[in-house]
Amino acid sequence: MKISNIFFEKFRIITNNVYYIMTSLTQKIIQQILAIPKGRVSSYRDVAAKAGLSNGARQTVRVLHTMSEKHNLPWHRVIRSDGTVALKEGTGRELQISLLRREGVKVSKEGLVDMRKFGF
Repeated sequence: MKISNIFFEKFRIITNNVYYIMTSLTQKIIQQILAIPKGRVSSYRDVAAKAGLSNGARQTVRVLHTMSEKHNLPWHRVIRSDGTVALKEGTGRELQISLLRREGVKVSKEGLVDMRKFGF
């Protein structure tokens, strides 16, 4: 099946001898996620904006959902723009909070992070 995208150049990536197509936008989002340092967080919206995509929070979510494991992305460092952890209890919320705290990010029991202090 040929995948076409009129807006973005494609990259051929080889992972475990499997070829798949990655747009340059996806590659930029991955680069922005990888750029978030330990002990800092960024929002889905800000990751997309830094990758050149306004209103691209959903695309950031898609990349995190489908590619975190393949690319060893620090998925736990991406949260909502209001500073809250987006995941619900029982779906990884506890793990995300634990990983953030382990890196020195202060997360309230409600899952809120001070973006002025810990934002990247």
